[in-house]
Amino acid sequence: MMPLGFAGANEENVIKRIGGNPEVKKHLEDLGFVVGGTVKTISENNGNVIVVVKGTRIAISREMAQKIFV
Repeated sequence: MMPLGFAGANEENVIKRIGGNPEVKKHLEDLGFVVGGTVKTISENNGNVIVVVKGTRIAISREMAQKIFV
């Protein structure tokens, strides 16, 4: 298990755990990051990580990506 920020580009991974306080967990859940779901890392740009979750491209901060474990 590793933070999403360390996943390689174009890798599809299964989300194993979401860390952080309840507000952060709820925010990530609202964006589609749920345990058991898949996430594909597209690229990293200016400290943001661009991923695909449920068919939608989302840019999240590197800080947030470190709270998602795959």
